[in-house]
Amino acid sequence: MEEEEKKYNSRQLLGKLIVSKTGKRFGEVGDLTFETKTGELIHVVVRNPTGYCEGLELEKDKSGNPLIPYSAVIAVGDFVVVAEEEII
Repeated sequence: MEEEEKKYNSRQLLGKLIVSKTGKRFGEVGDLTFETKTGELIHVVVRNPTGYCEGLELEKDKSGNPLIPYSAVIAVGDFVVVAEEEII
């Protein structure tokens, strides 16, 4: 039997809660930024950032929303799980 891969499109990620491996909440996925030529995902744009997220002084987009490097994302399921050590 073939192993079924789970694939997500960007719409399925929008609104998911972003948490660290240790359970710290960052906010929700508001949007994704990507390289238009290659399609490589660059950042997760954080909507409704928590106080913890605001305290990290992350890079921000033009609208002032915190950005998490997509390379820090380690799992996607009910939540988007990020490796905090990759962010700070």
